[in-house]
Amino acid sequence: MIAGLVSRLLDNLNQLFRPQGHVFYGWWIVASAGGVQWLAGVLWMQSYGAYMVFLLDDFGWSKALVAGAFALTRIESGILGPLQGWLVDRFGPRLILSIGTVMFGVGFMLFSLVDSLLTFYLCFVLIALGSSLGGFATLMVSIVAWFNRHRAKAIAISQLGFSIGGLSVPLVVYFLQTYGWRTTAFLSGVVVIVIGLPLVQMIRHRPEDHGELPDGQRPVEEPPTAETGEPLPQHRDFTAREAMRTPAFWLISLGHALALLTVSAVMVHLIAHLTESLDYSVAEAGGVVALLTGFMMLGQLSGGYLGDRFNKRFICAACMVAHAAGLLLVTFAGSFSAPVLPVLAFTLLHGLAWGTRGPLMVALRADYFGPSSFGTIMGFSSLIVMLGMSGGPVFAGLMADIYGNYQLGLGVLAGLSLLGSFAFLAALPPQPRTR
Repeated sequence: MIAGLVSRLLDNLNQLFRPQGHVFYGWWIVASAGGVQWLAGVLWMQSYGAYMVFLLDDFGWSKALVAGAFALTRIESGILGPLQGWLVDRFGPRLILSIGTVMFGVGFMLFSLVDSLLTFYLCFVLIALGSSLGGFATLMVSIVAWFNRHRAKAIAISQLGFSIGGLSVPLVVYFLQTYGWRTTAFLSGVVVIVIGLPLVQMIRHRPEDHGELPDGQRPVEEPPTAETGEPLPQHRDFTAREAMRTPAFWLISLGHALALLTVSAVMVHLIAHLTESLDYSVAEAGGVVALLTGFMMLGQLSGGYLGDRFNKRFICAACMVAHAAGLLLVTFAGSFSAPVLPVLAFTLLHGLAWGTRGPLMVALRADYFGPSSFGTIMGFSSLIVMLGMSGGPVFAGLMADIYGNYQLGLGVLAGLSLLGSFAFLAALPPQPRTR
């Protein structure tokens, strides 16, 4: 019986990764995208909170000002989104990724030299521009084109790189404590260029341009026909203009933005909250981030599996409830007799919700609107999503500066996350377009 189960598992894996007797090239793209996202996760997105602690000590800036740099980068990415999406759809992802990777690395090197708030903000504008062009949105254009049936799985596996980056945050914290933030920033820029540039050269735009079909399927000899012998109507992908005319486009974007209010605030302020309100050391807070990321990885794996089998809207709505509950627990952990328990519960709820929901944000849009204009559609959606990614850290930091703690700011964000569940439930599929 066990041998039969193992044999069936191996057959399923073989069908998934080697549908025509060789490894489908789309999976090499997924692996490369995972490596690129690991760089962004460990060196930038998930380690920013650790940099924040050292910057506050060195310069004495307010939390709102330091969080404002992160928010500015998200605003810049959102405004850039429509143009970036059009460029990727027009010229392909590999060229845009290469340009972005160089800018990302150079931005880190210049960041190591900052001596004022102005130069700090300017460097982070360059880092944001590079990480946007050379990161998530550009990579997803390629992955959604190479996968259809296994799209959620492919996106989830690629995003494991970002999660592994979170697990690697303690390593960045060690370098920050041992060598200082300037040396760590400069070395990060070198690592981005040396590792990132070779990885992005493996990215390809569309499988049809390389003699393959999505998921590695075999070509269909004839189009499907009705009983009368007439060809059945063929559905085509949405253009960006058509997608933006549907309620689903706006509701998914709103739900995504409300989710990122919580995610971005946690990324920027979690370490500061733990060290100031709960007396954690920076190393201990880094361990909490690593544990959070471990649960995020479990969520990504389950989200990729569940997203290809069940209704993605319902899964996303459930994740928003978990985001809200987890954030409330960590916000008021100091009110419990054993604060470690609500912190652990937060890592479980927020990590699983983040990991499960993340891949489905991409897969849901691709399912609704198709891959042909996906870059442009994601780009225009980013104009709304950026409000969550930029607003969360600034709001939480401003409330902490005014009231001396994070309770009011994070509590309000938890309530907004709960509202986001209704946006996903209302995002019904649009009517398909016919050729």
